[in-house]
Amino acid sequence: FYLFFLHTRKKMRLFFFLIICQCAINSVKTHSASNPNFVLLMADDLGIGDLGCYGNRTLRTPNIDRLAKEGVTLTQHIAASTLCTPSRAAFLTGRYPIRSGMASFSRVGVFLFSASSGGLPSEEITFSRLLKQRGYATALIGKWHLGLNCESSNDFCHHPLSHGFDYFYGLTVTNFRDCKPGQGSVFLKGVQKSLVIPIQIAGITLMSLAIVQYIGLFNVPLQALGYCLLITAISLAVLTFFFYHFRHLNCFLMRNHQIIQQPLSYENLTQRLTKEAMQFIGRNTEAPFLLVLSYLHVHTALYASKNFRGKSKHGLYGDAVEEMDWSVGQVLDVLEKYNLSNKTLVYFTSDQGAHVEEISSSGEVHGGYNGIYKGGKSMNWEGGIRVPGLLCWPGVIQAGAYIDEPTSNMDIFPTIVNLANAQLPSDRIIDGHDLMPLLQGKVTQSKHEFLFHYCNAYLNAVRWHPRNSK
Repeated sequence: FYLFFLHTRKKMRLFFFLIICQCAINSVKTHSASNPNFVLLMADDLGIGDLGCYGNRTLRTPNIDRLAKEGVTLTQHIAASTLCTPSRAAFLTGRYPIRSGMASFSRVGVFLFSASSGGLPSEEITFSRLLKQRGYATALIGKWHLGLNCESSNDFCHHPLSHGFDYFYGLTVTNFRDCKPGQGSVFLKGVQKSLVIPIQIAGITLMSLAIVQYIGLFNVPLQALGYCLLITAISLAVLTFFFYHFRHLNCFLMRNHQIIQQPLSYENLTQRLTKEAMQFIGRNTEAPFLLVLSYLHVHTALYASKNFRGKSKHGLYGDAVEEMDWSVGQVLDVLEKYNLSNKTLVYFTSDQGAHVEEISSSGEVHGGYNGIYKGGKSMNWEGGIRVPGLLCWPGVIQAGAYIDEPTSNMDIFPTIVNLANAQLPSDRIIDGHDLMPLLQGKVTQSKHEFLFHYCNAYLNAVRWHPRNSK
């Protein structure tokens, strides 16, 4: 009986030990599922037809294609706008930009100057703010393009750190051709067009007054002529000074609130952004994090480091795409290095379609390829709004799956907020929908019955997806 008792007690100990181990394993699984990491990768002006996983056969994008192979490819992924600023506002807030005041009623629909007082309103709730409240480490690396200051040069009311990010390294405005010597000027062409008529009017007026004075029809005070000449000369001088110094005034790199490089240098810029992203991941291996890596590629001015320059089949544009793909690979590798791949949802997209009309000052094509879709950036044709949408989370979402249902870049907001167990705002409309049921194959139809397409602040088209459609 005593031996039987000892034998039974050993079995009971083993039984309880196994229960404890299982609970510990379940605890780890629950923790990783309830507090996953998020790596959100956003290209700038990348065409859906520029990637191998969307049919391109001449550009090499093995790392981005790896996301498609190991995750889900969204084939009808729609940007909320065809311009940078409103599209990024929608991405961060899960709301159409018209709701947040980030849609313009004028021709220019984006922020162009670091001195602009506009930006993403402080009342808007971003997913970064909600995740920060849940204890996430949050970082934005790369392009912001949603404003900087409000009333002074250092109040930083629109800065990324005022919208839920702990760390920022990048550009507060955007990448301009004007920022890179020898690439021409975006602004000068526009200003030249808008100034032609005023200059002609001023010139004709001055000449007419001079002629009237000369032939003696009536007396024109020389002081009035002098003032007119002075005002014209000063105006031209100010404009000339501004465009001559634009690169120094508007093109700079920041770390948090500090300018660390002015003017911006493109030398190994992608490598620097990638290094910052990898270091951020390395600093946060033991706690949940949100990383938004917002590439400058492939917005003009185009650039590529010497390791990629001249290596693609599509000039400098192709070099830039392949360099960005290398960067994506570096980020995926560092996740594997720290055994974080299975705990991290990775998302890759572009803020809008390729700028197909973009031509360099030397005549080289600097715009991308939107595949079979007509139109591009700044147009509401399908090529301007249909963007890559790749999501990868090994062991949690489907691998190698294609989803043809309409989805939006606004869907990322509720998706990651719900995954982080944060509370969705109840005081405003959220236009995005949680993608996880689709990604895990639990449902087959998107929740979007309608998607609205705006040309700046004006409704241009509506995509209807009937509830009973297949």
